[in-house]
Amino acid sequence: MTYKLLFLDIDGTILTPDDQIQESTKRAVAAVQKQGVEVFLATGRPLHEISHIGKELNVQSFIGYNGAFTVYRGREILKEPMNPDLVQNFVHTAKHHGHELVMYTREKNVLSSFDSPAMKNFIQKFHLQKNELFSYDIIDQVLGMTILNLADRDVSLYEKDDLIYLSQVNIEGLAQCYDVIREKVNKGKAVKAILNYLGVPKESAIAFGDAMNDKEMLSIVGEGFAMGNADPNLLSYAKHQTTDVTNSGVYHGLKKLGLVE
Repeated sequence: MTYKLLFLDIDGTILTPDDQIQESTKRAVAAVQKQGVEVFLATGRPLHEISHIGKELNVQSFIGYNGAFTVYRGREILKEPMNPDLVQNFVHTAKHHGHELVMYTREKNVLSSFDSPAMKNFIQKFHLQKNELFSYDIIDQVLGMTILNLADRDVSLYEKDDLIYLSQVNIEGLAQCYDVIREKVNKGKAVKAILNYLGVPKESAIAFGDAMNDKEMLSIVGEGFAMGNADPNLLSYAKHQTTDVTNSGVYHGLKKLGLVE
């Protein structure tokens, strides 16, 4: 099989809990790039916060905001803002129930507050830099959203229909944080758009992920890998399971396919 595309989640997949990229991962990514494989970073994060990771891996193509914005070598392929009515409803629900919101536009992170312990912890964990306080001026610009300080019983407050589900952030210390995922806008839909745009069959695509926001992406490619540290619920969506992010998971997965030695 000739592989053409590699999609890599960031947190828990290429980025370890101490915010490092293992040398084995860097070497593996460089090795497949030399073979002509186009590498995409596919993340729930906003693209304005991950440019340094792209530079470190020499990656120029991205899926951000859990699939709402896609760039292939500087060319915009997909842009799907959230419905302003949905954003407004979530803002009201969060305020009423004591939750916090981080909303992502193309240029900045829009926060429901700056001072709560949950928000301070989230900002620190993700090293968020371009932060502003929420105002209704950005209501039609939101590409993605994370809800903070959310108990398990509160998930149903936001999952009002089959078009939205919440994906728990699979990072230590952030168990009460959930990404908002749209059934029609997710990493899998973005991958499909890229496959169609580049004329690449899914059998020639590989993906690695660790959380439930990766399930559509792992399902749609020919070779989907769940990390060893993945959410157990993700395993049924992956063709393979590799080792943990702290144990060269990406390298071992690519080695299994014969792409690295």
